[in-house]
Amino acid sequence: MSITSTPITYAPIITSLLDNDLYKFTMLQAMLHQFPQTHGVYKFRCRNNNDAAYPLATIKEALEQQLDSLCELRFLPDELDYLRSLRFMRSDFVDYLELFKLKRRFITVSTDSKGRLFIDIEGPMIQAMFFEVFVLAIVNELYFNALSDPSVIEEGQRRLEAKVALLHHYAKQQTANLKVDVPPFIVADFGTRRRFSKQWQAHVVETLHLAEPSIVSGTSNVLLAKNLEMTPIGTMAHEFMQAFQALDVRLRDSQKAALEAWVHEYRGDLGIALTDVVGMDAFLRDFDLYFAKLFDGLRHDSGDPYIWGDKAVAHYKKLKIDPKTKILTFSDGLDLDKAWELHQYFKEQIKTSFGIGTNLTNDMGLTPLNIVLKLVECNGQPVAKLSDSPGKTMINNDTYLAYLRQVFEVDELK
Repeated sequence: MSITSTPITYAPIITSLLDNDLYKFTMLQAMLHQFPQTHGVYKFRCRNNNDAAYPLATIKEALEQQLDSLCELRFLPDELDYLRSLRFMRSDFVDYLELFKLKRRFITVSTDSKGRLFIDIEGPMIQAMFFEVFVLAIVNELYFNALSDPSVIEEGQRRLEAKVALLHHYAKQQTANLKVDVPPFIVADFGTRRRFSKQWQAHVVETLHLAEPSIVSGTSNVLLAKNLEMTPIGTMAHEFMQAFQALDVRLRDSQKAALEAWVHEYRGDLGIALTDVVGMDAFLRDFDLYFAKLFDGLRHDSGDPYIWGDKAVAHYKKLKIDPKTKILTFSDGLDLDKAWELHQYFKEQIKTSFGIGTNLTNDMGLTPLNIVLKLVECNGQPVAKLSDSPGKTMINNDTYLAYLRQVFEVDELK
């Protein structure tokens, strides 16, 4: 008689489709309205595999079960009502979400003999693009669940209390040096995809928001924004801009086409443009007076933030736009100290805001995973991001990468 082992069943990590970053909803709405037939391919990568405490392949079985559970979820009536309350969410899009369900056939998981984990997503972008944040949050939580014990939680709490003290310190400094024309220090949680766990993210965000609500007023996580009555934060990600490299426009015009499509969709709302899809210099060549007036500001996600910010301020001045009427949002590898230093540097020149991810939601004394799930093909053609930081470019086609650099006059980073 053969004996079969009973599979381990894992409690679902994602229990609401609102447990996602706002920019997934805003990009999805634009794609649904303007490019619903667009097809995308996404690939997962762990950038620091060698630093992992154990092979990610170990979590494959649990991940497969989590994806099964994820693909059974639907939006609940109160969640749809919340989305309808956001003025930039159109009623027909929320009607679409009422029928929405992720399809399991579009995502596959595999491993190799080196213990590496591979996740591939392929399908219509109005389906495929909605997987990313869920999948990264699941991978993170499954991985860190095996490393968690009371001492880890205690260390995380100690670090969280230090952040609260730091926020109080910054709030006092702001009050002591209050000037009418100096913009406030504003921080948002951007940590869903890299969080230690769903429960820990909720604890951290609520704690920081209650400690200094005038500083920590927003979160990219729509479910937390709803539950904690915070401001949901987010506009576009790299995949939206990248997709236009494969849509029906000249490659050289792809950035301008993406920005134009965004303006058409949101008519002045959600006006923060992402600059590092083909590098800041190439972006500014396309970001002319028309776009500079239409968009409220820019988001930094790679490269030296001071050099980037100086370039942005100089660009606005060159266009005869007062930089103090615009805002720079920084979101690359920040902690509270770095964010405050950037605020102090730019406060007399331009408004700033800061999105902090890993250092808020996964600062536990353990080495965080540097995991991404990026768009690499669109409509059967390669697409790529030419980051302002070495090591962030992700593509399957080196020939296309060289062509992209040539078209946008971008030198290879050393």
